[in-house]
Amino acid sequence: MKQLRLLIGFWALTLFIASCDSGPNEIPLGELEQGVLIINEGNFSDRDGDISHYNPTTGIVKNNVFEIKNGRPYAGLVQDLVETDGRIYVVANTGKVEVVETKDFNSIGAVSQGLDITQSLVTANDKLYISDWGPYDPSYNSPDSYIAVVNNLNGGEISKKILVSSRPSGMFVLGNNILVACAADKKMQVISLASDSMTESKDVEGTPVRFFEQDGKLYLFARDPGNIYLHEINRNNRNLTLTVKIALERPTSNFARGENGELFVITSTGWPEYNDAVAKVSMTLGQVLDPAFYTGSGFYGIGYHPSTKNIYIGDNNGFQGNGTVIVVNASGQEVSALEVGRAPSGFLFK
Repeated sequence: MKQLRLLIGFWALTLFIASCDSGPNEIPLGELEQGVLIINEGNFSDRDGDISHYNPTTGIVKNNVFEIKNGRPYAGLVQDLVETDGRIYVVANTGKVEVVETKDFNSIGAVSQGLDITQSLVTANDKLYISDWGPYDPSYNSPDSYIAVVNNLNGGEISKKILVSSRPSGMFVLGNNILVACAADKKMQVISLASDSMTESKDVEGTPVRFFEQDGKLYLFARDPGNIYLHEINRNNRNLTLTVKIALERPTSNFARGENGELFVITSTGWPEYNDAVAKVSMTLGQVLDPAFYTGSGFYGIGYHPSTKNIYIGDNNGFQGNGTVIVVNASGQEVSALEVGRAPSGFLFK
């Protein structure tokens, strides 16, 4: 009997140790919760945007992950990919937002009615706030731009449209407010989360694009044909307190934040040559370190992988068929080229 009690105690201890070793924190991540998610905007006429997944360890690229998981095409031009509140939001500038699970891209909701030319979104107070240019007027201007409010993180009907200046793009939740970059009117506007209304408007030098954080400070990136502007924002009063102006010829709105205050900015001569480059810029020094860090044509998006220190460049290949993602190391040398979907334009590193 004593030996039996000892045997039972031994097995109980073994089970206890095993249960501790395989606790709830040991649940393996889903495939799409690791690696790199690549936005493929799609072709304008076909509206065949989707998402690719790249595993840097195996080198495997899987395209059309939304369509494969949900058994239907995404059916839109993908503008942005936002991960927040345990969900991923696939934003189309053709007036649609799909809400998917992070682990496998299973669709759990959508906002598919009432939007026009959607740009991005943020979440706050269990609501979605979606930036939208609104419909074009006969001259292709955007006088009726807005932020759409949806009272459910899984999508649904629009409860309100907050009118803002022309062509809102990037947004940032700051305390009880949302900052909005309005590109066409060159303004930064402030939406109060308490009232869901626009309460402040500030003029911005250059065309504002999106907000980013660097060394604990908040910045708004803007540009014009010969410069980029890094506007520092006071978090307490939302004023633009300092602007770093850096001369750079033909910058686009596509940039990625690197290490040690470095930015990688795509520049382009535009039509018809499309002589493109990735410029390496130092925020700390306020100057361009290398205007031709990497050169080519058809550059359509850029991202920086914080773990590998590699730069990912989306090449649209002239919109002739599928695109390519060029992976470049810290020295500007090509590491690999990935075959992805049409018009790769952005990245989400997991």
